[in-house]
Amino acid sequence: MPGRHITDHQMRLYMKYRQTDSPPVAAAKASFSTSTAYRIEKDRRLPSQKKAPRGRRRPDPLARVFETEIMPMLKAAPGVRPVTIFEELLRRHPELGAGIRRTLERRIRAWRAIHGEEQEVIFRQTHEPGQRGLSDFTDMGELGVTIAGVPLDHRLYHFRLAYSGFEHAHVVLGGESFVALAEGLQNALWSLGGAPREHRTDSLSAAFCNLDRDAKDDLTRRYQDLCAHYGTRPSRNNRGIAHENGAIESSHGHLKRAIGDALLLRGTADFDDLAAYRGFIDEIASRRNARNAKRIDSERSALQDLPDRRTSDYEEVIVHVTSSGGFTLRKVFYTVPSRLIGHRLRVRLYDDHLDVFVGGTHLLTLPRGRPHPNGKHDQVVDYRHVIHSLRRKPMALLNLVYRDQLFPREAYRRAFDVLRKRLPDKKACRIMVDLLALAHERGCEAELANQLTADLNAGRLPDLNRLRTHFAPDPAQVPNVVVRLAPLAAYECLIGTAEIGGAA
Repeated sequence: MPGRHITDHQMRLYMKYRQTDSPPVAAAKASFSTSTAYRIEKDRRLPSQKKAPRGRRRPDPLARVFETEIMPMLKAAPGVRPVTIFEELLRRHPELGAGIRRTLERRIRAWRAIHGEEQEVIFRQTHEPGQRGLSDFTDMGELGVTIAGVPLDHRLYHFRLAYSGFEHAHVVLGGESFVALAEGLQNALWSLGGAPREHRTDSLSAAFCNLDRDAKDDLTRRYQDLCAHYGTRPSRNNRGIAHENGAIESSHGHLKRAIGDALLLRGTADFDDLAAYRGFIDEIASRRNARNAKRIDSERSALQDLPDRRTSDYEEVIVHVTSSGGFTLRKVFYTVPSRLIGHRLRVRLYDDHLDVFVGGTHLLTLPRGRPHPNGKHDQVVDYRHVIHSLRRKPMALLNLVYRDQLFPREAYRRAFDVLRKRLPDKKACRIMVDLLALAHERGCEAELANQLTADLNAGRLPDLNRLRTHFAPDPAQVPNVVVRLAPLAAYECLIGTAEIGGAA
């Protein structure tokens, strides 16, 4: 067997046998020729050690520019990206071509490993049970969730225990407000059954004023009171250093991927209402917690006891009801019953609704609105609050500021558009107001919407007389009730003769 074909293994066998045998015998045992054995006697290096290193297969395209042009750029701007240097090189030397990009990136990476600046080291931490809980918000727009076909602009409030990995997620409709933080955190703690000794966030404006002063003075009073209520010490990571909150930052991606996969398995990202979507999120969080059930149970024993009750998770403001039949709060106009015009109301703002009080009496609950992204005001309108006045002034509907929000369903909006196209404005407004009044007075908003949709699809205008008859009786009319009294003797037939005689 030619020497060039022997392997390192054969060479080692030969050297082993050579300790006791002659070269020809050792060569035979190692399965190669005697001439190869004598050649090995002259040079006992392994075959792998005799291989010459492979040379370049093509000339170095960066040989004339790396030291003279690339290195000065790397030294002058240590953080510059390789792609920026690549584009600058092509501008200076178009003849180099686009094929040098990977070579340039590898060469820069190797140069930085030897000559580059020191990088920040991340120190992994050991977490103790019951010690730290973390809160953060994450945007959910990329999942394309819709409620009854309408895109839902929302975030998730996300809470996690650093030791056991217990998670809680809460759908937030507004921004990263204190109300959303307080509601989500308290929901998480009461679901968990205890409170950690420390609550950590990043620099949330809901918790910190984010001013240039000591972090202790930077706490907002409400957030400080919230943490004190649960005996939890508030803390935050250094501003702009996300990995210091890594116990929850990395979990955001895992949770969002789990939700995305669950939506794919569900077959649709559309939900009937917000409650259904929130139940869907709760179910996913529960399944993830079930995988860590033993670890979570062990940490529960190390948590602090909860107080006797929750603390406030709302903001309270005083508003004045104007002659427009409502009040404006945070760039949103809300209608209320007109009997409240001129009154001062106490309003509790939650993330998704408002509770309205007169003194200590709860009057009604309103869905919470949000101003438009461009800062334009919005309206939350209930047609039932204004329909009685609108019936006296139906032409007010034509240019009403909140006309689009007045219609409770799409069918009513479509009906008004068709009425305006085919009838004079005055008559169209009158019919539309009467339709809204019909829906309110006879409690048939959904059923009337179905009738309107059928008429519009058939090319017919709504017929008020027919619709009033269909949704009879009219509650404004007192029905004529005829009561016929039965003679008293008729009751004797209900009692047997024996009982009558016995009673006598």
